[in-house]
This record gives sequence, structure tokens and C-alpha cells, in this order.
Amino acid sequence: MATKLYVGGLPYATTEDALRDLFAQAGSVTSATIIMDKMTGRSKGFGFVEMSSDSEAQAAIEMFDKKDYEGRSLTVNEARPMEARPPRRDYDGGNRGGYGSRNNY
Repeated sequence: MATKLYVGGLPYATTEDALRDLFAQAGSVTSATIIMDKMTGRSKGFGFVEMSSDSEAQAAIEMFDKKDYEGRSLTVNEARPMEARPPRRDYDGGNRGGYGSRNNY
């Protein structure tokens, strides 16, 4: 088992310090990160916690998965490696047709 955990269902106001303090109840927390939306700077409602050992990570899953935290049900499980995604296309709004395009003949 890996020591990095996915934590979903977080209230949007949760801070990384609050997340670290919560998971410290299960053992030593190496890191706690909340994923933020790049455009708005607001929380996406999920993050990652890294515990110092496999046994502490397992304890955290058992302690917090499907448990209520500030009115929301948490999802806590082993984090999976990020999957490769295809490159994003850069749409510049150029003459590609469609509604309002100058190329509608």
C-alpha cells in the first residue's frame, strides 16, 4: 500500500492546515495538499495527504472514508498515479466555421 491518499468531498473552505490536523489523528502526516482551480484560485474540493507509513495510511482510510466532515461525506482511498492525458488544443477563436464565423458561405 502507498502512503499517499486521495481525499475527496472536502468542504471548499478547508485549508491545508486543517486537512493536516484532521489526518494527524491517524498518525504522522508528511504532506497535505488541496487542489486549487487555476482560473478561480478556489478549492476543487479534493486533495492529497501523505502519511509517514503504510500502517498510518491504512488507519486514516479506516478512520475517515465515508465519514462526515463539516457536513460533507469524505472519500479517502489510496492515491493512483496521474494518468497521461492528451495535449490540450489551443482554440484561438479563429476562422474555424460555426455560428458567427465569417466563413459561412
